[in-house]
Amino acid sequence: MLEAGTMLLFCAVLFASVALGWSIIPALFVGVLLFMGYGLVRRCSLRAMASRAAGSVRSAGTVVVAFVLIGVLTSLWRASGTIAFIVAHSTAVIHAATVIPLSFLLCSAMSVLVGSSFASAATMGTICMSLGLSMQANPVMLGGAILAGVYVGDRCSPVSTSALLVKQLTHTNLFNTIARMLRTGAVPFVLSCVVYVAAAVVEWLCASGGSGFGAASAAATAGSAGSARAAVSTNASSITDIGGLFSSAFDLHWLTLVPALLVIVLALLRVDVRLLMLASIAASVAVCVGVQHMEWAELLRLLIFGYHAQNPQAAALLDGGGILSMLTVMATVCISSAYAGIFAETRMLARLQQVIEMLGHRIGACGATMITATCAAALACNQTLTIMLTHQLCGGLYGDDESERSAQAIDLEDSAVVIAPLIPWSIAGAVPLATINAPTLSLAAATFLYLLPLSRMLASAVRRRSGFRTRHRSQNQNPGLAIPHRPKPMLHMFAHGFHPKSGD
Repeated sequence: MLEAGTMLLFCAVLFASVALGWSIIPALFVGVLLFMGYGLVRRCSLRAMASRAAGSVRSAGTVVVAFVLIGVLTSLWRASGTIAFIVAHSTAVIHAATVIPLSFLLCSAMSVLVGSSFASAATMGTICMSLGLSMQANPVMLGGAILAGVYVGDRCSPVSTSALLVKQLTHTNLFNTIARMLRTGAVPFVLSCVVYVAAAVVEWLCASGGSGFGAASAAATAGSAGSARAAVSTNASSITDIGGLFSSAFDLHWLTLVPALLVIVLALLRVDVRLLMLASIAASVAVCVGVQHMEWAELLRLLIFGYHAQNPQAAALLDGGGILSMLTVMATVCISSAYAGIFAETRMLARLQQVIEMLGHRIGACGATMITATCAAALACNQTLTIMLTHQLCGGLYGDDESERSAQAIDLEDSAVVIAPLIPWSIAGAVPLATINAPTLSLAAATFLYLLPLSRMLASAVRRRSGFRTRHRSQNQNPGLAIPHRPKPMLHMFAHGFHPKSGD
C-alpha cells in the first residue's frame, strides 16, 4: 500500500502542475523527495539511494549533449532561412481540395527534418492550419492531420530527442532502429494517407453539392470547429503569402537548403548522429554569415537564447530554438534518470514489474508494453517521462542481448512515443494543438498515432497465435517433446505470495 500511496501522491502533484500551467520540473523534484522518503521508510540507505541516482544521471550525459546540439541546430536552421525556404516552397502546393492530406505529408516531412513535434507544429503546422481554415477545411480533421504528421518525424528522425532517448535507454544502434521504425510505420502511414484523402474527397463532394467545403463536419464538433476558425481567421490572411513574408525576412537562396540536405545525406550514410548535427551546424553558420549577412555577436546570442525574427509575423512562425529551449527536456531526462536509480535501490516498482511480466506472458511483450505505455502516459502527462517509465517498468519483458534490446527499442517507439500525445491532458498533444489553435477533438483524427500501436498489437497477436498453433502441432506429432507442465506465473504468485529475490 505504501508504494501505491507514494505513486498516487506523485501523480497528484504532476496533475496539479499540468492543470495550473506550471513547469513540471518542480513536480519532478518533489517526486525525488517522495521516492527517497519511501526508501527511508523501507530502511534503505540515503547514501546508497543518492549514489544510484547520481550514477543513473551520469549515464544520461550522452543524450544531454545531443539535446544541446539539437537546440543549437534548430536555432541555426531558423536563422539561416533553412526552415523558411522549406516552408515557403512546400506550402505553394497546398490547394483547397487537398489541404488535409497535404498538411499531413508536409508536417511529416518537416518533423523528419527538424526532429521536433513542437517545432514542426509551430512552423509548418501553424501555416497549414491557417491556410486550411482560410479554405474552409474541417478544423478537426485538419488539426488531426497536422498532429499526426508532426509526430511522424518526432518518432523516427535521426535528430529527434525521443529517438535519441530511446537509443540511450536501450543501448541500441539508432539507424538500425530507424530502419525498423520505417517498416513498422509503413502500413499505418499509408492508411492515414487514405483516411485523409477520403476526408478531402468527402469535403469536396459536399462543396460541389453547394453545402460548403466544411459542411461535412459533424454537429457534435460544430462549436469547437467554429471557435478554431475564429481563433485563426484573424491571422490567416496575414500569412497567406508565405513566400512574400519569408522573402522579406530572409534571402531564400538555394544554399539555405544545404544544412537540411546534409542531415539527409549523412543519415543515409549512417554517420554518427552527433557528427551529423555538427556538420549541419557548421553549414548553417556558414549560411547565416555568408547568405543572411548575420553578425557574429548576434549569431552567438541566438545559439543560447534562440532565434527571434524582427518581423512580428515571421516571429510568430519561426521564433525558438537555442540551448535554453532544451533545458526543460534535459532536466526532465536527468531527474527521471535519477528515478531509475532510486527505484532500483528501493525496489519500489518490483510488484508492478512482476504484474507486467505476468501480463507479458499472456499477451506478449509488445502488448504489455503498449498497455504500460498508455497508463504511464496518462500519469506522466509528458512524452519524456512516459518513455522512461515504460522502459523502467517493462525491462523484465526483454533479455539483455542485442536482438532483445532492439525489440524493446522498437516497442517503445511504437507505444510510448506516439501514445503520449493522444492523452488529452498530456502536454505532448496539448501543446501542438494549442500552437495551431486546433480543437481537442482533433486527437480523434490523428490516425497515425493510434493506428501504429494498434497494428503492432494486432501483428503481435497474429504471431503469437501462429506460434501457438505450430507448437501445438509439433507436440501432437511428437508427444515426447511436449513441454512439462509448470504452474502459471500468476497462479503461482497468488498461491505462494510475492517474495523478493534474496539479497534485494
